[in-house]
Amino acid sequence: MGRSQSLPRGGDPRFGPDADDSASGILHVDMDAFFASVEVRARPELRGRAVVVGGVGPRGVVSSASYEARRYGVRSAMPTSRARALCPHAVYLPPNFAAYSDASRAVMQIFRDVTPLVEPLSLDEAFLDVTGARKLFGPPATIARLIRQRVADEQGLTCSVGVAPNKFVAKLGSTRAKPDGLLVVPAGQVLDFLHPLPVDALWGVGERAAEALRRLGLATVGDLAEAPVGMLRRAVGAASAAHLHELAWGRDPRRVSPEQVDKSIGAEVTFDADVADPMEIRRALLALSAKVGVRLRSAGHLGRTVTLKVRLADFRTVNRSRTLGVPTDTAREMFDTVWALYTALDPGERIRLVGVRVEGLSPAQGASRQLTLGAPERGWREAEAAADAAAARFGRSVIGPASLLADRDAHRKENPPHP
Repeated sequence: MGRSQSLPRGGDPRFGPDADDSASGILHVDMDAFFASVEVRARPELRGRAVVVGGVGPRGVVSSASYEARRYGVRSAMPTSRARALCPHAVYLPPNFAAYSDASRAVMQIFRDVTPLVEPLSLDEAFLDVTGARKLFGPPATIARLIRQRVADEQGLTCSVGVAPNKFVAKLGSTRAKPDGLLVVPAGQVLDFLHPLPVDALWGVGERAAEALRRLGLATVGDLAEAPVGMLRRAVGAASAAHLHELAWGRDPRRVSPEQVDKSIGAEVTFDADVADPMEIRRALLALSAKVGVRLRSAGHLGRTVTLKVRLADFRTVNRSRTLGVPTDTAREMFDTVWALYTALDPGERIRLVGVRVEGLSPAQGASRQLTLGAPERGWREAEAAADAAAARFGRSVIGPASLLADRDAHRKENPPHP
């Protein structure tokens, strides 16, 4: 979808929370400023303040911003340095993905309590088909209210919900309802809702495509709907022209697909300054492997292919992969693999970014585990599972590889926390 900020929160009663939902059985639920909201939930003293989550170094990128920070122009994917210039008084926090994963699982379970037809798009949003849940819970808008109330009561978080006849329009509805709102788009008024919107509200229309369309005089979705398809082809190509023409007329035949699973899980870090020291890179890869391991185990996945990503100082990016004989979710095995890939790569240049990714995912539950001859009965997986349990009770910061804990303590002494 194009820039979400192009969709102002509406006051048109035709598309309010009490509009006709009789033929609108698709919900799009989107958590509000999810990462930032989870951080505020953990730190109530931050409520009402501008909070920004993301990389806190000079090359960091914003992952999430509270609505108090957004009032100053802070947006996700913005360089943190730019965010600090716009909102210097904000509280800047590094991401805590284990906490976000925990909150996401709890929220998704609330969705699945209503309907099995839940299609997660990311940690903080999902499509729901509630057509079959009407007899038990009532009309779609009533179900949306129930979900919003449970998320608020049980998780202390807010979400926005769009209710519509199809996925595309439901997602536009939740965007327009933000923050903490509900918007119903009646089936008979989809075009009245769509056609006044700016053209970059359509999925697949980024800044360049929007500019190309505006040069043809196509400023709104309605303009694009009435334009000859041949004109669209010249502006955006044949495939995109057909896709945008269908969306502009409110047509989206895709069903909610609950069987979708993650294709990969990964993490990466951009260094504050380009790095040449192999030991610093080794520590970074160890920390990233630990983070990916936590995410794999939290999601209940094993992965077969481990990928190393290296971005050099001149911005060239190199990827190297290795497929394991047996799927894994242990940080130690991932680290051994990526470190071997890195030493074989031997880039010989300063490094800007490194990343670890695991692909070829499969459910961990019920998977057989191949024992290595001579290996102890209990090993790294049991140790890391025990570390997960300790972290759940005492916090992730108190446990981890010894070398990383030492680095963390030294960093805290040199850089005490500050707003």
